[in-house]
Amino acid sequence: MNRRKGRSKAAEGPSQRQLRAGELVRHALVDIFAREELRDPDLMGVRITIGEVRASPDLKHMTVFAAPLGGGDPAPLVQGLRRCAGFLRGRLSRAIDLKFTPQLHFTADGSYDEASAIDALLRSPDVARDLNRPQRGEDDAEG
Repeated sequence: MNRRKGRSKAAEGPSQRQLRAGELVRHALVDIFAREELRDPDLMGVRITIGEVRASPDLKHMTVFAAPLGGGDPAPLVQGLRRCAGFLRGRLSRAIDLKFTPQLHFTADGSYDEASAIDALLRSPDVARDLNRPQRGEDDAEG
């Protein structure tokens, strides 16, 4: 009997193979950015953070989530990375050992901005007041 019957592939999430390949590519790209001097005007002097790399099931396409280190507008960074995708793929082919060198698709990583917004919200006075308010049962137990 097939246990997977009735469940879609999308609901299962990425396989271990996809996760491993994504991490392999992420580490290789970080090394490439540390060693290479990219000549694109939007990338010169910019430190790049690679938050995640998501691989397609066949490992031929990978989406790279990138952001400028320390914050800033990610749009020019992503445009520069898209222009350098062929060069980066060539460097990546020498750095990793996969059957196919994946096509790289760059997108802005908004997770850092989202985390900062949540952190600011948790530090707001309204939330601090609610967190410091005693629970209903605590006042009765002390008296």
